[in-house]
Amino acid sequence: MRLATIETWAGPRAALQAGDSFIDIHATEPNLPGNVRQLLEGGADMLGAVAKLGQRSNAVKVPLSQAKFHAPIVDPRKIVCIGLNYKDHAAESGSPIPKDPVLFSKYATALIGHGQTIVLPKVSSEVDYEAELVIVVGKRGRHLTLQNALDYVAGYSVGHDVSARDWQLKKDGKQWMVGKTFDTFAPMGPVLVTKDEVPSPQNLKISLKLNGQVMQNSTTNQMIFGVAELMVYLSTVFTVEPGDVIYTGTPPGVGQARKPPVFLKDGDVAEVEIEGLGVLRNPVAQEK
Repeated sequence: MRLATIETWAGPRAALQAGDSFIDIHATEPNLPGNVRQLLEGGADMLGAVAKLGQRSNAVKVPLSQAKFHAPIVDPRKIVCIGLNYKDHAAESGSPIPKDPVLFSKYATALIGHGQTIVLPKVSSEVDYEAELVIVVGKRGRHLTLQNALDYVAGYSVGHDVSARDWQLKKDGKQWMVGKTFDTFAPMGPVLVTKDEVPSPQNLKISLKLNGQVMQNSTTNQMIFGVAELMVYLSTVFTVEPGDVIYTGTPPGVGQARKPPVFLKDGDVAEVEIEGLGVLRNPVAQEK
């Protein structure tokens, strides 16, 4: 399945992609919640009921061409991010290969969807781009193992970890979280693709284009810590919960490492593409 959150007359609503349309889940079946995180909390039975909506003749549909997207998960309890998770990116950053995952976080106010605008804050002049595979957690769990970790994954989405490098790296103590969590700095979408449609999350092409020019081009098999390893590590620290969002790191080619550096500017368009998951496109505008 491909789940999204789209704008409706009632506000953001969970939707199921069906061909060239999205089915408004709650409007079609009022017994089902209109929130993707709550659908995941309902488990396999509820998701099975959602899948059957595609067969309903009375399904309330929004044409794909008219859909306005939010992030697929609009209200995650946690947004966890992994830094330096591709060897070549660690090298271009001048950092050693991590022995353990490097963790930081973003707040939900950073989330935006496909088509929504990345806003460059007045207080930063070095805003960078980072294409990322996003994991969405499907089940509550703690102390997972490599053998069962993927059982706790609901699916995957396309992510963009926008980063104010001057705040991240030039503030006293290097303020990673602060540099990463300005409003609009966590684009995600357009959809959440359930794991049954992604047989091998460690073998997906991932790229980023800036104004049509390819800036990043790699595959997820270059990740230092794969999806299962990350789930195990994170669940050692805290309970993973349905709807938790995990940004898994970026491949090489970021703007800061280029000579001269390339930072986002007013009028840019960033497009992140991951094989089988879709294209996340966001315009860029300077904060007024």
